[in-house]
Amino acid sequence: LLQVYHSDPLSGHFGVQRTYLKIKNKYWWPNMKQSITQYIQSCLPCQQYNISRSKKPGRLQPIPPPEGPFQLIGMDYCGPFKQTPRGNQYVLCLTDYFTRWVVAAAVPDCSAQTTAEALFNEFICKYGVPAVILSDQGTHFHNQLMEAMSKLIGYNHTYSTTYHPQSNGMIERFNATFVPQIAKLQDKENNNWDEFLSPVVFAYNTGTHSTTQYSPFQLLYGREPRLPTDEKKSSFTFRQPNDYYEQLKKSMKLIHGHARENIIRKQHRYKTQYDKQRPDPHYAINDRVLIRRHGMKNKLEPKFSITPQIIIRAQHPVYVVRDEITQTETQVHINDIRPIYISKLN
Repeated sequence: LLQVYHSDPLSGHFGVQRTYLKIKNKYWWPNMKQSITQYIQSCLPCQQYNISRSKKPGRLQPIPPPEGPFQLIGMDYCGPFKQTPRGNQYVLCLTDYFTRWVVAAAVPDCSAQTTAEALFNEFICKYGVPAVILSDQGTHFHNQLMEAMSKLIGYNHTYSTTYHPQSNGMIERFNATFVPQIAKLQDKENNNWDEFLSPVVFAYNTGTHSTTQYSPFQLLYGREPRLPTDEKKSSFTFRQPNDYYEQLKKSMKLIHGHARENIIRKQHRYKTQYDKQRPDPHYAINDRVLIRRHGMKNKLEPKFSITPQIIIRAQHPVYVVRDEITQTETQVHINDIRPIYISKLN
């Protein structure tokens, strides 16, 4: 009966309330609505195709702020943009997780070779070797050349979960910030957006960041930058280098401490807001689940995996699942997991 009133083409796989209202005037049995709910929850096509209107599961896991500059940097590509006369189509962005200092390099492509060269020339040769680099799992970052470079130079390269930009959210937010600024400044006829990249990055680095309450420039250099609009100084005071160094150490320790406190406070506030009324299910080894499918061009394709997935490794909120049919293993965030409901009525 439930199959006819829910799964039949003339019933259309509609939800609990609509199915219940169709049945209730013709049939009755104990716990009728409960059994209808269980049946529809366990309908595999509904689980694969239906879009959830509730918040995605999984609470926010903020990255603890580093103790100082360039201990952790995020790396990501932005583009492709329209090719400039200089041949550039992409921007490689690197953001320091402590100071929020940004380095951006316009490059012609996003190959592994280009990535390694830009990272070495634009960051390492100017600021030194970071302790950890965080990036997504794109082939331009996750390859033999970048792995060899990390071992040779001496930094750890970690990767965020696929299709989960929150893992490297800071660099994603900067990308969303600087693109409109460049678009406003560029000469659309000459398509010279790469000529404005450095000024836009400078403006960002010298502005007060809403999280740290300091500018990235001040957190990195211990002073405010001198801007073209500042008045010229008529006199200079020369000090002993040691005096300046001691004063710089004191001020840097002070502002770095304040900045770190501000980062933690902002993270806590955002996490509280994000986690409010958000489900946070945990899965165990051998649980059967469905995982969200990305990059679909056909709107009629199922939103979740066609075949069930078995959880083989659990490190909440990240899980490794194995396809029951193909045996393919995939790392997936809790955001993209949907439990499979199985009803005794089926």
